[in-house]
Amino acid sequence: MHLDPAILETFRALLAEAGASGEPEPTAMVLSTAGADGRVTSRTVLLKDVDAHGFVFYTNTRSHKGVQLAEHPRAALLFLWKALRNQVQVRVEGAVEPVDAVEADAYFASRARESQVGAWASEQSQPLVSRAQLEARIAEFEQRFAGGPVPRPPHWSGYRVRPDAVEFWYGVAHRLHERHQHRFIDGAWQHGLLYP
Repeated sequence: MHLDPAILETFRALLAEAGASGEPEPTAMVLSTAGADGRVTSRTVLLKDVDAHGFVFYTNTRSHKGVQLAEHPRAALLFLWKALRNQVQVRVEGAVEPVDAVEADAYFASRARESQVGAWASEQSQPLVSRAQLEARIAEFEQRFAGGPVPRPPHWSGYRVRPDAVEFWYGVAHRLHERHQHRFIDGAWQHGLLYP
């Protein structure tokens, strides 16, 4: 399944418009996941790529979200651009799959060296005794990789949300918002409007 070109074009145009409108972080999106126990967790992550295959973000695969995605590989994303028009939201739901190693390696290599070292040093989502403990781990990995490139940790990679539902929500006065829903049903993308 691929994103309908019209959906992708609409999203990319809105993302570019959000960036031009003064949104402080237009690629910020709320990612919601659920584990095997059904407990839902949300956090903000950054969109790193979007194409006909879906929406990509990166993280430590041993983090809480990584564990939940291993248990239940579906997620929801929410973009909220408050500075855009009368506010615009984009909601995305779908299955989640890991990106391939080549894609993950390429993105990791593009990151700042400090972020690369941080990916090794941080045991993301695990208890931390003190900030000094993290700083000691950073120093340890800076020394370990001194004088050479920092390889991608085996526990750090990307995930792609492959949508089967996308909603574009446009703010309108008096809460009479305009909502366009796109759903992948029976092998095709279908579009409809929703009441506000």
